[in-house]
Amino acid sequence: MVPGWGRSLWCLVVAFLCILCVRPGWAQTTATPDTGVLIDVPSPLTARDVDRILARLSQIAVTSKRGDASDSGRTTVVMRLRESGANERTDTGRPSENQPANESDGTSFTRATTFEDALKIARAVSSADLKRVRVVAWVDGAVSGHDVLLPLASETILVSSAGSIGDAGRFEPQLDDTIGVLYQSIARRRALIPTELVDGLVDSSQEVANVNLIDGESSFLSGDSLLAARSDGRVVSETTLANAGEPLVLDANQLRQIRAAAAVVDSEGTVSDWLELNELQSDDPRSIDQAVGRLVRVTGNITGSRVRRWQSNLAASIDSPDVNTWLVAIDSPGGNLNRSASLAATLADPGIAIQAVGGWVTGEARGDAALIALACQPLLMSPEATIGGSGADAMSPEDVQRQSELIDMIAESTGRSAALIRGMLDPSLSVHRYVHRRSGRVRYATSEQIRQETNEDESSDWQRMEKIELGSGLNASQAIELGLAEATSESLQVAAASVGLNEVPPELSDRGIVRWVERLGGQTGLAMSLLVIGFMMLSIEASAPGLGLPGFISLVCFAFFFWIKYLAGTAEWAELLAFGLGLACIGIEIFVLPGFGVFGVGGLILTAIGVMLMSQTFVIPQNAYQLGELTRGLWVALGGLGGCVLGMILVRMYLPQAALATGLSMGVPEANLDESERLAHYDDLMGQTGEATTPLRPSGKARFGERIVPVVSDATAIDAGQSIRVIQVLGNRITVEAVD
Repeated sequence: MVPGWGRSLWCLVVAFLCILCVRPGWAQTTATPDTGVLIDVPSPLTARDVDRILARLSQIAVTSKRGDASDSGRTTVVMRLRESGANERTDTGRPSENQPANESDGTSFTRATTFEDALKIARAVSSADLKRVRVVAWVDGAVSGHDVLLPLASETILVSSAGSIGDAGRFEPQLDDTIGVLYQSIARRRALIPTELVDGLVDSSQEVANVNLIDGESSFLSGDSLLAARSDGRVVSETTLANAGEPLVLDANQLRQIRAAAAVVDSEGTVSDWLELNELQSDDPRSIDQAVGRLVRVTGNITGSRVRRWQSNLAASIDSPDVNTWLVAIDSPGGNLNRSASLAATLADPGIAIQAVGGWVTGEARGDAALIALACQPLLMSPEATIGGSGADAMSPEDVQRQSELIDMIAESTGRSAALIRGMLDPSLSVHRYVHRRSGRVRYATSEQIRQETNEDESSDWQRMEKIELGSGLNASQAIELGLAEATSESLQVAAASVGLNEVPPELSDRGIVRWVERLGGQTGLAMSLLVIGFMMLSIEASAPGLGLPGFISLVCFAFFFWIKYLAGTAEWAELLAFGLGLACIGIEIFVLPGFGVFGVGGLILTAIGVMLMSQTFVIPQNAYQLGELTRGLWVALGGLGGCVLGMILVRMYLPQAALATGLSMGVPEANLDESERLAHYDDLMGQTGEATTPLRPSGKARFGERIVPVVSDATAIDAGQSIRVIQVLGNRITVEAVD
């Protein structure tokens, strides 16, 4: 018999063992509910969106706390799926109504999430790599298309009262059997939705029903399985969910009835309560970490040296551990398709370190520069900006065709139409809007592209609508309407905010003086002013040799003109050589060979050619933009030569009276010059007639009898051999006039 105290001790031991068995963690404090992450999944998904979401999920998996096998040791991620297309504009720039296209007014669907992009996320979500992440799909709207694949891959499905999933094959004109197999493979990993319903979600041609069989079993059947059960007489009763040819759509009640959805929730707070989360933090899939950016300005003509400098600066920013965002400000007429393609490839595929590449077209992105702008996502435009149209580089269809792989990559990463991108680079390409007759899907393509994809006449499934005019470029509203830009922005601050930056980021490392000169180079009036002043000072120096200061100012103006054109990408050493030779020939004509002959004419021509070539990247214009540039360059050259004439007029009118120049300019000899100060006596020539032996421009030589003496004309040009008469003799200066 156990004593009383022993019995009490035995009871305490038994109670202690029971507590350990029932609750091993009794000694621990009660676990506090975790904090979950809410990710709004964009629709349609682009390749860049997919990479950002997967990178965010991987980061959460790495940083997730290590605990026991329960849910408290995992991080809950809620992927909210809204109405397909609700997060984005439609292809026409209007909000999606989620209704079939009205072919009469042109209303259209949004671009669709591709099966490959949806499958990439679905495989990752349902794989063991994310075992420390509890992925919950919150269907908060009418989810259709391949966005349906994401709930099937999730661990838990929550649905709002207005939510539904269905019509997964909505944007597939010709359904591939492989797609159905992969849908089944993903769905079996979670087993949330019966396989027969998955078939109906993908293939709208199958009839789907909930049947009660004679053996008392209730199940979902579709297609051939349903027909076989009917023909065998095994069906007692049935409820049709979707007739053949109608898409299967499962609403919130149906998802709850088949136990696919765990609960019906209509707010973030309700989601947090149901998942027993202390807090549900919203997370932007574009921002894995806090956005830290750098700004690069793509301005002026596109040249090899400038692209290498930009790429070098971008590569240097990747090495910085905190930089994860690029912002590109574009104002360029293009200039070299191959160089633009190289920079566009860098922006379209910057690597995993860069989360977002935003763009802002401040003025224009013409020609091949449009490819650089379209590689940015998101892309904003100033309300007065232009994208596309003829630019500084005349691109041939063959040149554009060689960039097909890059264009497809940009279209995939940004979700833009590859046909529209090609059409902006190649005006000869005829791009139309097409509407699919059955699904109402809208796309932009060429007739040849439609025929190649369908292997039949384009009119069978796709109805061709209006032609998209791309040859003259697009303004901001047109670009947004076609899905080539996201929004308008009047400031760089708004563009920075579009990629998650709180303020305009600092510019990439570059010399400030270079950026300053490049900005000045964009001012056409400054270039002309430099030429006018330069030629004016050169004219003054030529008219009064030895003055010095005008010649120095002229040299500085010409050097600065070449520098800004060089940094702008329009001037190279060949242009400088032509310009320099022209000035040298003019100098020879003025100082070495008085008159106006081959060196004078050739110098003017070379100078004009040099100025024009410094203002453009081509020799012979091949499109409207280049023709306009040639006209502007011609006016700049004429303005510079006009400065030369203006300088001569100023010298003739004001230099002899200028106080600072009286000691440097040659004054008029006094009439009563002392005879002893004269080197020669020419008074006897007064009134005599003779013959000019050299051209008088205005100085030269003339023959009077047997004497040949230096003379000057009375401000008129006199050819050699023309008769002349002496009208004034002042010391050694003999002034003559032509005799008719």
